[in-house]
Amino acid sequence: MNAPDTHRQEAEAATRPMRMALKLHPFYRGKIQTAPRCPVRSLSDFAYWYTPGVAASCRAIAENPDEVFRHTSRWNTIAVVSDGSRVLGLGNIGPQAALPVMEGKALIFKYLGGVDAVPLVISEKDPSRMIELVLAIQPSFGGINLEDIAQPKCFTILDQLRARAAIPVWHDDQQGTATVILAGLTNAMRIVGKELPEVRIVFLGSGASNTAAARLIFARGADPGRCVVVDSKGILGTHRRDIYEKRKSYAIKWHLCRRTNREGKRGGLGAALEGADVLIACSRPGPGIVRPEWIRRMADGAIVFACANPVPEIWPWEAREAGAAVVATGRSDFPNQVNNSLGFPGIFRGALDVRSRSITDTMCFAAADALADYARDRGLQSDRILPTMEDWEVFVEEAAAVGTQACREGLARIPHSADELRASARQIIGCARRMTGTLMDEGIIPPPPPED
Repeated sequence: MNAPDTHRQEAEAATRPMRMALKLHPFYRGKIQTAPRCPVRSLSDFAYWYTPGVAASCRAIAENPDEVFRHTSRWNTIAVVSDGSRVLGLGNIGPQAALPVMEGKALIFKYLGGVDAVPLVISEKDPSRMIELVLAIQPSFGGINLEDIAQPKCFTILDQLRARAAIPVWHDDQQGTATVILAGLTNAMRIVGKELPEVRIVFLGSGASNTAAARLIFARGADPGRCVVVDSKGILGTHRRDIYEKRKSYAIKWHLCRRTNREGKRGGLGAALEGADVLIACSRPGPGIVRPEWIRRMADGAIVFACANPVPEIWPWEAREAGAAVVATGRSDFPNQVNNSLGFPGIFRGALDVRSRSITDTMCFAAADALADYARDRGLQSDRILPTMEDWEVFVEEAAAVGTQACREGLARIPHSADELRASARQIIGCARRMTGTLMDEGIIPPPPPED
């Protein structure tokens, strides 16, 4: 089979998930549901689970609020909160259209992390009111996952909630994506034999994902001055008057203008990629956003992360043919998925199991190292720089690493050893997977309809 035929088949396969989603979502009428945690042997059991017996638990919590984590499912429950203002690559589609994504997030939380997640889409765009809303719902949850919120307000919302909330608040589009990018980059650098302080990295996109990725990568040793950020109007730098004039609203973006691009480069992505070692693209869906001829101008051993969803900025086969040594995307149907789904289930598992007060950058580093080490221990290859979601034990290792780091930082309310955290995570995640399997085996979750 010649190359055009192969590429045509690959492109057709790439569109299959979207075609099937339109069929499967209405068939199942959603992806999650509430299931009991306790037995109901007969209706008399409700005397314990509800009135009159439940009053004893209520009094215990009133006397000691921390008892809520022992008497209710709050210890393992988080909210996935979004206003639908920046959903995947679809933009500001609103809270109702965002709900399928939040349900999918909750499904992944449960199946891969054993975490009970409640989708909570809200018709509120004002950052201050969103902050107050999340603070008001804290008593029901052990953590908050912010999702698909547009910039610049996503930065303000996260910073304010991390400062004010008594439970961990995490913005997956920032911290989650950045953690997995760092893990993948760590192993990609091992494959091509380069060191982080010496490489030139081009970040395409200056939204939540890439600004957080840059922050973590710089903190891990990359030289910001050797790196370049490119947005829709070109290379960032102190020459960008449009950003300078809005520097109060876009403080992080102006900070990147001042910190990166020591050489004072100007122009677009093509100019930025001349001689670059790494491209980390978290911009708008492609294909065609990144051109093969630009990849050809990169340094030998080039690394290309094209992370836009649902379609990467450049098809992976195009990047490889243009000379990239390691290529990753944000999709599960291509090798090297750089996707936050490899991070957030295990990270929240570890944070919840020690009842952490926050999720810090150093906890993200611990998770990234766990991801990178797991893949390295099983043999690095150019098409396997990260574990896949099939490697469910990696979430156990992430949970142990994150929980242990929280203990080191004094953030854990109930400290545990790494071995204790591994055992707990393995049991909880295993139960979630077995429960799903049992529901399928019993026909409670029916098999999908045949494809057309």
